[in-house]
Amino acid sequence: MTKVAIVTGASRGIGRACAIGLAADGFDIVVNYAGNTAAADEVVALIIALGRKAVAVKGDVASEADVAAIFAAADRMGTLAALVNNAGVVDKAQPVVEMSTERLRRMFDINVMGTIFCCREAIRRMSTRLGGKGGAIVNLSSIAPRLGAPGQYVDYAAAKGAIDSFTLGLGREVANEGIRVNGVQPGLILTDIHASGGIPDRVEALRDTIPIKRGGTAEEIAEAVRWLVSDKASYAVGTLITVSGGR
Repeated sequence: MTKVAIVTGASRGIGRACAIGLAADGFDIVVNYAGNTAAADEVVALIIALGRKAVAVKGDVASEADVAAIFAAADRMGTLAALVNNAGVVDKAQPVVEMSTERLRRMFDINVMGTIFCCREAIRRMSTRLGGKGGAIVNLSSIAPRLGAPGQYVDYAAAKGAIDSFTLGLGREVANEGIRVNGVQPGLILTDIHASGGIPDRVEALRDTIPIKRGGTAEEIAEAVRWLVSDKASYAVGTLITVSGGR
């Protein structure tokens, strides 16, 4: 049966690089995206050019119905073997005192609840205890939880801190069910997520705070994800890999 990987938020940035990289590793891919159909279709075309199958599925991971549709698409393709929880959002840079309830709910609904919803669905399919064949889950986090992002994204840092704790706990919870759960903590990466937060030149502005003196690329993060998904990481459980240029 074909090995299938779901990559959430796969139309751009890190998710895009992960989807293409995992296709090169022999997976058929469910390319989840939130709104940019043209970008998602481009990723699908690139995967097909690599000789793998791919389908683009629009969906908000904060919606349980949308998550169900994403996983149903994977079921139609083959056996789910990998999940990369990459979908996430930031918001405009703000101090906490100015943050609205709507902003906070969106931040945690997408970044935290969405990841948990997707993990729950993956476990139902992968768990050997439930009749599955095992698999790998990689949750994208950030170095923000240990920096705190004061004055800008404290809510984002808190949400990613929740993902770190969830990854550690879930990794230990399902390790004996054939599922390896791990996480990657990127630093300042050259993607357009910074523009969506209102600071498009954020990486360049903070370059001198990075010991390696440059921003990272989406492909450099994808390499860590691909390793964690692969059999080469067969003894990695509840591991958080920091890829941040030393920051």
